[in-house]
Amino acid sequence: MAKKQFKAESKRLLDLMINSIYTHKEIFLREIISNASDAIDKLCYLSLTDDKVGMNRSDFFIEITVDKDARTITVTDNGIGMDRDELENNLGVIAASGSYKFRQEAGESEDVDIIGQFGVGFYSAFMVSDSISVVTKKYGAEQAYRWESSGADGYTVTECERGGVGTDVVMHIKEDTEDEKYGEFLDNYKLYSLIKKYSDYIRYPIRMLTPVQKEKEGSDPEKPEYEMVDELTTINSMVPLWQRKRSEVTDEEYAKFYQELARDFDKPQRVITVSVEGSITYRALMFVPSRKPMNYNTEDFEKGLQLYSAGVMIMDKCDALLPDYLRFVRGVVDSPDLSLNISRELLQHDRQLKVIAKNLEKKILADLGKFMKDDREGYEKFYANYGRSVGYGVVSEGGEARREELQELLMFYSSTEKKLTSLREYADRMPEGQKCIYYAAGESAAQIDALPQTELLKDRNYEVLYLTGEADEFVLQSLQKYADKPFRSIVDGDLELGDTDGEVLDEKSDLMKFVKETLGDKIKEAKVSRRLKTHPACMSAGEGFSFEMEKYFKNFDMSQPMKADRILELNTKHPSVMAMETALLTDRAKAELYAKILYNQALLIAGLPLDDPSAYTDMVAELMK
Repeated sequence: MAKKQFKAESKRLLDLMINSIYTHKEIFLREIISNASDAIDKLCYLSLTDDKVGMNRSDFFIEITVDKDARTITVTDNGIGMDRDELENNLGVIAASGSYKFRQEAGESEDVDIIGQFGVGFYSAFMVSDSISVVTKKYGAEQAYRWESSGADGYTVTECERGGVGTDVVMHIKEDTEDEKYGEFLDNYKLYSLIKKYSDYIRYPIRMLTPVQKEKEGSDPEKPEYEMVDELTTINSMVPLWQRKRSEVTDEEYAKFYQELARDFDKPQRVITVSVEGSITYRALMFVPSRKPMNYNTEDFEKGLQLYSAGVMIMDKCDALLPDYLRFVRGVVDSPDLSLNISRELLQHDRQLKVIAKNLEKKILADLGKFMKDDREGYEKFYANYGRSVGYGVVSEGGEARREELQELLMFYSSTEKKLTSLREYADRMPEGQKCIYYAAGESAAQIDALPQTELLKDRNYEVLYLTGEADEFVLQSLQKYADKPFRSIVDGDLELGDTDGEVLDEKSDLMKFVKETLGDKIKEAKVSRRLKTHPACMSAGEGFSFEMEKYFKNFDMSQPMKADRILELNTKHPSVMAMETALLTDRAKAELYAKILYNQALLIAGLPLDDPSAYTDMVAELMK
């Protein structure tokens, strides 16, 4: 029979489809198997109204056969098959799709779940094949046909014999080159792994000869001998775990699925299931890992959930399904309603994906809230791993929209409870008349607890939140308030405690002026402290940009480093400050020495670097003479 030319625009179009549309060559097997599954779906659908089909769902299968000597891979199905016209229209016209036409004719029936819609998936096989033969016989027809092509030079359609209805796609694999090892696709284990990766949840059994260890026939039962025998085995799982009701799945099954999915030895800390039917139908199975991955805080860590459409994996890590702050979540999402692009690798439109992602985010946050309420110890372990990520959700893009949910999940160390506490718990314990929620930031709870500024609040039994995460202060400043109580740093700004004893502080204007003149630009201001009790001095930054923020931004390469104001607060009732004031009357040089030492001590307490450590030690030594 004379060779026919493809009805597409040109040879260049086919070349583009083979070499440019698909990211990975291994996708070809997924596409051919998906086409076989679609063909079976069509015959299954037909059997609902045609008793002559005479086949039950359990009778259908897809079979993979490898002939290494002939360099062929054959994918066989017993689906609906094609006649001559359909071969011409579906395989002779690039980008025509029998599945798309079938779906249009079938309407929106729930019994139809066809993924192939573009008619180019078949041609992905040319990425690894130099020729393809399709032997097919349509249900209800007497004649079978063979379609053959070596690529863009055209194709032939001839009559042939086939025992039953269905289709065989025979791919002749290309010879290896220096750059490409096409022969790897003739390896049974390679094909096995590709089926498990992309087509594990195709609803029909995918069978292939696999080596199985069996006892040799006639061997001694007491000392049996074994041999490897090729046996036709079903490779795929068929029914995804996420398609089953949660009540029907054991914790062990969920754990095993997660461990294989995430390549993790530990069990997940949380299992979250989602099933939604409506304008967009989808199911999701998500996990919160029980420990933080080693590369979690590196650029190498990839977020995202596996994305499936009708049981076929479309993307291994779809990052659009999770906001960055929930990147620790692992799992899968499966929806038949996705608008796939021509290669089934990305989405044509992201409307559906955005709706799904927003709903998944709400579901995860609701589950974490329940986790916190039902298992406090477990939640604290979760927070140790991912509390920083929860806080990031508040300050990152879109944080305002999720603030109400996230603020209930935050936890900080409590000065009075000596353990992690939530904002709700703090607010419930606040005494009547307390105007602010107090906090202090530092490297550790012990370091913060030793700050001079904590003494006054401790005396009044006011609870202070100790922020030890590097971004915790940004989180509270972003929230601004909780339960109508503003957040207030005990280190910076007015504590709004009021003067309970009616005492009016002497501002010591002459002494403060002297200290400012002595220290010059090193400080913005010197003033009498209203928060110190037993310590002589402390450093505050005023309101806004704090010392902890300054330390945080030092991690970034900035042309103009951000620096907090330095306000030296002095306890004028402390002997050291009183000694400085006395020395100012008789020995100005000694008073200047006092002022400089107090300044350096305040820097040390605040965890700030000294301007000149050597000079500071010399000043201390000078006093020791």
